[in-house]
Amino acid sequence: TPVRRKVLEILLKNNMRAVGAYELLEDLREAGFRSQPPVAYRALEFLMKHGFVHKIERLNAFVACSLPGEEHAPAFMICRNCDVVSEAHCCGTDLALSSAIMTAGFKIEEAVVEAKGLCQTCAGGSWS
Repeated sequence: TPVRRKVLEILLKNNMRAVGAYELLEDLREAGFRSQPPVAYRALEFLMKHGFVHKIERLNAFVACSLPGEEHAPAFMICRNCDVVSEAHCCGTDLALSSAIMTAGFKIEEAVVEAKGLCQTCAGGSWS
Protein backbone atom coordinates (compact mmCIF):
# COMPACT_ATOMS: atom_id res chain seq x y z
CA THR A 1 0.00 0.00 0.00
CA PRO A 2 1.13 3.61 -0.37
CA VAL A 3 1.45 4.03 3.42
CA ARG A 4 3.65 0.94 3.76
CA ARG A 5 5.85 2.13 0.90
CA LYS A 6 6.18 5.58 2.46
CA VAL A 7 7.01 4.15 5.92
CA LEU A 8 9.75 1.98 4.41
CA GLU A 9 11.04 4.94 2.37
CA ILE A 10 11.22 7.10 5.52
CA LEU A 11 13.16 4.41 7.39
CA LEU A 12 15.56 3.88 4.48
CA LYS A 13 16.20 7.63 4.20
CA ASN A 14 17.17 7.76 7.87
CA ASN A 15 20.31 5.73 7.08
CA MET A 16 20.14 3.30 10.03
CA ARG A 17 19.04 5.90 12.55
CA ALA A 18 16.18 4.40 14.53
CA VAL A 19 12.89 6.25 14.06
CA GLY A 20 10.18 6.34 16.72
CA ALA A 21 6.52 5.91 15.85
CA TYR A 22 5.60 9.53 16.58
CA GLU A 23 8.44 10.86 14.42
CA LEU A 24 7.22 8.50 11.71
CA LEU A 25 3.67 9.84 12.13
CA GLU A 26 4.94 13.39 11.69
CA ASP A 27 6.81 12.42 8.50
CA LEU A 28 3.68 10.69 7.17
CA ARG A 29 1.57 13.76 7.93
CA GLU A 30 4.06 15.99 6.10
CA ALA A 31 3.83 13.62 3.12
CA GLY A 32 0.04 13.99 3.04
CA PHE A 33 -0.98 10.77 4.78
CA ARG A 34 -3.34 10.42 7.74
CA SER A 35 -1.39 10.85 10.93
CA GLN A 36 -3.35 8.50 13.19
CA PRO A 37 -1.18 6.09 15.24
CA PRO A 38 -2.99 2.94 13.99
CA VAL A 39 -2.02 3.84 10.40
CA ALA A 40 1.70 3.84 11.22
CA TYR A 41 1.54 0.82 13.53
CA ARG A 42 -0.32 -1.32 10.97
CA ALA A 43 2.27 -0.44 8.32
CA LEU A 44 5.15 -1.18 10.72
CA GLU A 45 3.57 -4.48 11.81
CA PHE A 46 3.26 -5.59 8.17
CA LEU A 47 6.81 -4.53 7.32
CA MET A 48 8.22 -6.31 10.40
CA LYS A 49 6.23 -9.48 9.65
CA HIS A 50 7.67 -9.58 6.14
CA GLY A 51 11.27 -8.84 7.18
CA PHE A 52 11.65 -5.30 5.86
CA VAL A 53 11.84 -3.57 9.24
CA HIS A 54 13.22 -4.37 12.71
CA LYS A 55 12.05 -2.96 16.02
CA ILE A 56 14.84 -1.81 18.31
CA GLU A 57 13.33 -2.67 21.68
CA ARG A 58 15.85 -0.66 23.70
CA LEU A 59 14.84 2.52 21.83
CA ASN A 60 11.21 1.63 21.10
CA ALA A 61 11.99 2.64 17.52
CA PHE A 62 12.36 1.10 14.08
CA VAL A 63 15.02 0.64 11.38
CA ALA A 64 14.92 -0.74 7.87
CA CYS A 65 16.42 -4.23 7.62
CA SER A 66 19.78 -4.26 5.86
CA LEU A 67 19.19 -7.81 4.60
CA PRO A 68 15.48 -8.00 3.70
CA GLY A 69 14.09 -11.26 2.41
CA GLU A 70 16.84 -13.39 3.94
CA GLU A 71 16.53 -15.47 7.10
CA HIS A 72 18.93 -14.12 9.70
CA ALA A 73 19.33 -13.48 13.41
CA PRO A 74 20.05 -9.77 13.70
CA ALA A 75 22.38 -8.23 16.24
CA PHE A 76 22.12 -4.47 16.64
CA MET A 77 24.86 -2.10 17.73
CA ILE A 78 23.31 1.12 19.04
CA CYS A 79 25.52 4.19 19.40
CA ARG A 80 24.62 6.01 22.60
CA ASN A 81 26.04 9.26 21.20
CA CYS A 82 24.70 9.61 17.64
CA ASP A 83 21.83 7.05 17.75
CA VAL A 84 23.06 5.22 14.65
CA VAL A 85 21.99 1.58 14.64
CA SER A 86 24.20 -0.90 12.78
CA GLU A 87 22.89 -4.35 11.99
CA ALA A 88 25.21 -7.34 12.11
CA HIS A 89 24.07 -10.64 10.66
CA CYS A 90 24.41 -13.74 12.78
CA CYS A 91 23.94 -17.32 11.66
CA GLY A 92 22.46 -18.29 15.01
CA THR A 93 23.17 -17.84 18.66
CA ASP A 94 26.68 -18.01 20.09
CA LEU A 95 27.91 -21.60 20.47
CA ALA A 96 28.51 -21.35 24.23
CA LEU A 97 25.13 -19.75 24.76
CA SER A 98 23.45 -22.38 22.57
CA SER A 99 25.03 -25.15 24.64
CA ALA A 100 23.86 -23.60 27.92
CA ILE A 101 20.36 -23.10 26.56
CA MET A 102 20.12 -26.68 25.26
CA THR A 103 21.35 -28.00 28.63
CA ALA A 104 18.53 -26.07 30.31
CA GLY A 105 16.06 -27.69 27.91
CA PHE A 106 14.96 -24.37 26.46
CA LYS A 107 13.97 -24.04 22.79
CA ILE A 108 14.79 -20.64 21.26
CA GLU A 109 12.06 -19.30 18.99
CA GLU A 110 13.53 -15.85 18.48
CA ALA A 111 16.76 -14.18 19.54
CA VAL A 112 17.70 -10.55 19.06
CA VAL A 113 20.87 -8.97 20.39
CA GLU A 114 21.00 -5.23 21.12
CA ALA A 115 24.35 -3.82 22.24
CA LYS A 116 24.72 -0.20 23.33
CA GLY A 117 28.03 1.64 23.09
CA LEU A 118 29.94 3.97 20.78
CA CYS A 119 30.23 3.64 17.03
CA GLN A 120 33.67 3.92 15.44
CA THR A 121 33.14 7.58 14.53
CA CYS A 122 31.98 8.63 18.00
CA ALA A 123 34.70 6.56 19.68
CA GLY A 124 37.21 8.75 17.87
CA GLY A 125 38.75 6.61 15.19
CA SER A 126 39.50 3.14 14.05
CA TRP A 127 39.31 0.01 16.14
CA SER A 128 42.42 -2.01 16.68
